[in-house]
Amino acid sequence: MPDEGSAARPIIATMTREDLSDALSAGWRDLKAALPYSLFFGAIYALGGALLAALLFATNVHIAVYPLATGFALIAPFVAAGTYQISRRLERKEPLSWRAILTLHNGSQELGWMALLTLFALVIWLDIALILYLLFFGGHVLTLDELMTAIATTPAGALFFVVGNLAGACIALTLFALTAISCPMLIDRDVDAITAIITSVETVRKNASQMLAWAILIAFLLAVSILCFFIGLVVVLPLLGHTTWHLYRKLVSFPLPGEQRASAACGEPAEFPHAA
Repeated sequence: MPDEGSAARPIIATMTREDLSDALSAGWRDLKAALPYSLFFGAIYALGGALLAALLFATNVHIAVYPLATGFALIAPFVAAGTYQISRRLERKEPLSWRAILTLHNGSQELGWMALLTLFALVIWLDIALILYLLFFGGHVLTLDELMTAIATTPAGALFFVVGNLAGACIALTLFALTAISCPMLIDRDVDAITAIITSVETVRKNASQMLAWAILIAFLLAVSILCFFIGLVVVLPLLGHTTWHLYRKLVSFPLPGEQRASAACGEPAEFPHAA
């Protein structure tokens, strides 16, 4: 059954630096309050990344390790969907259980489309990385040491590194704008994926500088975690997921149906609280 006010047009707030700090604090509280559940999702993400990296090393496909490690971060918003459900239930003071957390009453089908979107972005990034490698190094497969030496000592290698990272950053920022708010919104509201994506993009556009700071913090924490052999992701992923939920709740609110009609009749915009 759709949530009350689910069809109302969302109201997007202005984000402040304190909002990010408060959301991080609230995210940390949720992580501690639901530690086994939160770490479960982090462990799945970390184990998946470690297994993929081990497979690439075992098959001597060293050139794919870096793009895969960086591109692996692209699917984090979808993997963290379980943590949004945890924070939602904690916020509503509802009991936690595996069944309740793994059963998504809202947006399960629409989240499937978001999963396809994130996987598509990952495939595109890996394709771009392969094309760039072929352009700069041809068909010769370099070992990891040879690749690092080429990047550090040759103009072509340095340019490959810069262009590759710029391309990856563009894809990551685009996907961030599409998913920063849409994934938790689909958990919270009975809306379609397009509406959630549009709301996410509008939220990022309206709060460009603060959301960019949030994106940089996400990239930094994920990079450090991956460099620690993916172990850090066990804690970092759920922390980022819970924080994302609280940012969504701070930035996006919905008018109740009666308030929306009254505002439209008066012809005046109004600010509305979050629906419970």
